[in-house]
Amino acid sequence: MNSRREFIQTLTALLSLHATGLTAAVVNPNRPLMGLQLRSTVKSEGVVVLSLMMVEIPPPGPDEVVVRIEAAPINPSDMYALFGPADPGTARVTGTGVNTVLTMDIPQERIAELAGRPDQSQTAGNEGAGIVISAGSAPTTQALLGRTVAMREGAMYSQYRLVRADRCLQLPEGTTPTEGASCFVNPLAVLGMVETMRREGHTALVHTAAASNLGQMLNRLCIKENIGLVNIVRRQAQVDLLHDFGADYVVNSSLPTFMEDLTDAIHVTGATLAFDAVGGGQLAHQILTAMERAALRTGNAASPYGTTTRKQVYIYGGLDRSPTYLTRGYGVAWNVGGWLMPDMLERIGKDAAQKMRERVASEIKTTFASTYIAEVSLTGVLQPEVISVYSRQSTGDKYLINPNKAL
Repeated sequence: MNSRREFIQTLTALLSLHATGLTAAVVNPNRPLMGLQLRSTVKSEGVVVLSLMMVEIPPPGPDEVVVRIEAAPINPSDMYALFGPADPGTARVTGTGVNTVLTMDIPQERIAELAGRPDQSQTAGNEGAGIVISAGSAPTTQALLGRTVAMREGAMYSQYRLVRADRCLQLPEGTTPTEGASCFVNPLAVLGMVETMRREGHTALVHTAAASNLGQMLNRLCIKENIGLVNIVRRQAQVDLLHDFGADYVVNSSLPTFMEDLTDAIHVTGATLAFDAVGGGQLAHQILTAMERAALRTGNAASPYGTTTRKQVYIYGGLDRSPTYLTRGYGVAWNVGGWLMPDMLERIGKDAAQKMRERVASEIKTTFASTYIAEVSLTGVLQPEVISVYSRQSTGDKYLINPNKAL
């Protein structure tokens, strides 16, 4: 070893790998660190090809760390990066182990959507967590050696990631990578929704696809902070689930009484802001209609054009890719727009965003806890039978990738 620091780095990596039963390469100052990375390539002939690539991880600079990724969730936004508009039903696999290759067909009418990606190999995985196995010379960076950290740096479906130390969220002692894997996308979206509500002068919320991991987090946060929340779901089992978790207002969009139930809940809570994960169809229209009907119940002065109560629906997801239908019968003050968590963080500023991240870390086992139905390896995520489950984006079907799980 060239220095005591290099010895400590290698020993830390060896002990950490031993604890997980892995035999992957560790940091050695005399040879480059190599690791597998999941890649997605859109071919000009109209197919998406997913495969594994061995990549070299450079030694960390003074303010950088190398993290061994042990948990990275498959979020809806990750699936588009992986598959684009390809049809999961056409998935076919060749090869095994590190030579596994998945191919999926893109419908002819949707090939144009990916015109900017022809024959370009891209990484995937927005967020994840793991163990710091190597660190640069800066004292604050060295302090992260052996610690569990979470990141939202992209390319998380990789065995190793070189990242800036200040981009890592150090998790509380005793937190596992699995517990910290979903520290950013869902928790920061939930905090961002509540922050948006307050900044725009609303006092209560409506949320769709509300039994999801994100929806359950939002429910816990609203209960904790005494915020009125109307949860919209599609099945009775989801109604029961949220009621068991303490939700006061849960409405089932599949029932014939949906509009009456929704209007009642909005009337009681006073909700004038909604976050819609569905996007397509008539759900945004139905929410605005119910808000207008609830406003009329309060005796809100109405012109021939409806009430002046301000109503806002933000579409932040695309579970339904069909067109969004609006009939504009919602009074004289309403709006439908898009909402993205990264844009919201940028608007509120670095200090406010950092406070949100710190809160997530402190409540990652409670308010912002996530659940998964299965953990898969880099090759496991490429199997058609697994894809058929997580590509449905159904409530309760969230998968977790462990890039260092045995292939």
